[in-house]
Amino acid sequence: MRVPGIVPYQRAWLRADVVAGLAAGAVIIPQAMAYATVAHMPVQFGLYTCMLPLVVYAFIGGSRTASVSTTSTIATLSASTMLGAGIAAGSPDAQAHLITLTLLVGAFLLAARLLRLGAIIENINEATLLGIKVGVGLTVAAAQIPKLFGVQDDPHATGFFHILWSVLRHLGDANLPTVLLSIVTITLLLLIGKLAPLVPGPLVVVALGIALAAFGGLPSMGVELIPEVPRGIPLPALPALDHIGQLIPGALAIAMMAFLETVAVARGVRRHDEPQIDADRELSATGIAALVSSFFHSLPPAGGFSQTGMNLRVGARSQVCGLVTAGLAVLVAVFLAPVLSKLPQATLGAMVLVAVLGLIDIGALRRLYRFDKLEFSLAAIVGVFGLTVGLLPAVAVGVLLTLYFVLREANRAHVVEVSGDPLVLRFELGLYTANLRANTEAVVALVGAREPRPQVVILDLSRLPWLTSTILDGLRDLENQLDGIEVRYAGLSDELHETARRWPWWQEVESQGRYFGTTGDGVDSTRQ
Repeated sequence: MRVPGIVPYQRAWLRADVVAGLAAGAVIIPQAMAYATVAHMPVQFGLYTCMLPLVVYAFIGGSRTASVSTTSTIATLSASTMLGAGIAAGSPDAQAHLITLTLLVGAFLLAARLLRLGAIIENINEATLLGIKVGVGLTVAAAQIPKLFGVQDDPHATGFFHILWSVLRHLGDANLPTVLLSIVTITLLLLIGKLAPLVPGPLVVVALGIALAAFGGLPSMGVELIPEVPRGIPLPALPALDHIGQLIPGALAIAMMAFLETVAVARGVRRHDEPQIDADRELSATGIAALVSSFFHSLPPAGGFSQTGMNLRVGARSQVCGLVTAGLAVLVAVFLAPVLSKLPQATLGAMVLVAVLGLIDIGALRRLYRFDKLEFSLAAIVGVFGLTVGLLPAVAVGVLLTLYFVLREANRAHVVEVSGDPLVLRFELGLYTANLRANTEAVVALVGAREPRPQVVILDLSRLPWLTSTILDGLRDLENQLDGIEVRYAGLSDELHETARRWPWWQEVESQGRYFGTTGDGVDSTRQ
């Protein structure tokens, strides 16, 4: 048997993997059920998300210990996408549309893999993700308040402030036993996380909530329970296609976030003796996991730090631990569904609240502010958009702002002086239409600053990864700007040199003896 990472499976790992799979399952399963409610889906859909995605990633993914089920970010974006598409939360047809959404996410991830877009998507910087997580964390936290107080929520309320206002109007109807249960559950989760991190806190509070509901008479006190959980594994179902156009923008955002979260988790937990994480492989693994599991009522899958952290804490060695967790999820669905139906809504709400509070990383925001005010502003803008306009627009704004900063950096001049006598200048990055003018003007400025005015300038082209007619025309125009100075060229790769020879102006350059295979040859010719 083999596990991701090529290394043959070692029998000595089995015990650690089984223990890790069971321990991680005790965290992942109740947590995924809670995230299903964030997506306005039945809790069993979270349980189903702990089955096929884990199995598919175990055989295709590049990380030995990453756990791929779903996350609060993905669940929140799924809810926003469905509401934005006009699909009523909790409606029967919403379940069929979730199949469509997860299917679209998988299709977009695989399309990105075929186009080798992994490296491009990774340009979404940390400041953008930090802003999105702040927006997600506060929005999801606000949405849990009705469960924590036992009051009615508004499923049509979107955005942090709308949700918060809707909640505040009903706080006068709070149910005291529900509030007390919420306080006890939150306190337990925080204490366990701080004092006993090896103990599966979600499992503890789920067991406590079920016990109090079954034997403590919570329902008679007005504490609301989750809807009945059907027994058995999910049967395949077909997607609904009548809202596919409205779901596409949200599916794109979810696909991007699922990829970024999975790659971040996989790289964050990689041990020094494990292979590097390949972005394209993660696109394939996450995309296939979404495609396969979509027909079985799974939320869009993604890697999560909290569930992966349990894998690491208990010593997981391979993706066999993920297979064990998936098997445990099947056993829970088959044998424990009636027991899960005794779970209070407040317990799920408390679990979600504690989980999403970790997304609001004040320390990271403070460090970013001290390090770079511009990056902090980017995070703040994205976060504000998430809280006011909505999470999907926040993702779009974050992508556009990141693209702007990437292009701004790429379009800056990157010309360095290699030698002063004769003057040798090198383009450090590739030239293309958008940055050509900035780089040629930088050459003119460097030449103009020389005293006395040089007779010859050598341009080192060895760092150019490509060559187009636009670049060659730009170099020709540069010669006109450097009127009276002979411009020589050097260092093109053999492939680019063959390309340049097909352009008439470059043929003139070579006929005049102004091109040299290496910069050294060009310098020697000038000194002679």
